[in-house]
Amino acid sequence: MTCHQEIVCPDCGSNHIRKAGYSASGERRYRCGNPDCPTKSFMLTYRYKAYQPGMKRRIVEMAINSSGIRDTARVLGISKTTVISTLKKSGWNHPGKPEILHALASESRGGLEVRLEAVCKAELDEQWSFVGKKSNQRWLWHAVDHATNTVIAYVFGKRKDVVFKQLKALLDPFGIARYYTDDWGAYERHLDAGLHEVGKRNTQKIERKNLNLRTWVKRLARKTICFSKDETMHDTVIGLLINKVEFGIDIHAKIQV
Repeated sequence: MTCHQEIVCPDCGSNHIRKAGYSASGERRYRCGNPDCPTKSFMLTYRYKAYQPGMKRRIVEMAINSSGIRDTARVLGISKTTVISTLKKSGWNHPGKPEILHALASESRGGLEVRLEAVCKAELDEQWSFVGKKSNQRWLWHAVDHATNTVIAYVFGKRKDVVFKQLKALLDPFGIARYYTDDWGAYERHLDAGLHEVGKRNTQKIERKNLNLRTWVKRLARKTICFSKDETMHDTVIGLLINKVEFGIDIHAKIQV
């Protein structure tokens, strides 16, 4: 009896495959014939686990589900350097910028206009964390839709007015008619008094959102020995979570498996 194995591209699923020589270890290499496929070549078996198809997706998924660098490396059987490099190359190293906000709105249901019309009241808050040492504070400033408790914009930085102004600039296109905040002075100084309301009564949703984020990402937990050593990694991991869960963006689109 003769058995045949069908080989498909691990990235695009195409069966237009041709041979592409051998690796240094003697394993057969294959090349995808699909001109739109980003895969240059692949093998059916890899000696190093990090090269296996789907491994980079697993690294990102573990990062946004409360796994640290060492946790991920230990579970997947790969090096910490590979984990860090994958996350830094994930394409979301600068979260909270306008292009991400526009990418969110243009994903579905008619684009930016539909999403903007749906938001008329917003809750704003800032969430504490640190990078490297507690004296180097790193605050997550974000706003959620008062009706749906969905994050609509966010930035990272110090707990200073200049950072809040960055968040406010992202919120301006929404035409928000009412802002609900706590009594932190930056809000009073830069929000129109006629549109601003201070108090805990209407900020319960964003406080709950803060708890959700702390549960999801250990880097935001208050009582833990897990913390970021690099601001880029800190912002990237939290940004990946918000972009996937809150914005509905396919964060794996830029990650070559």
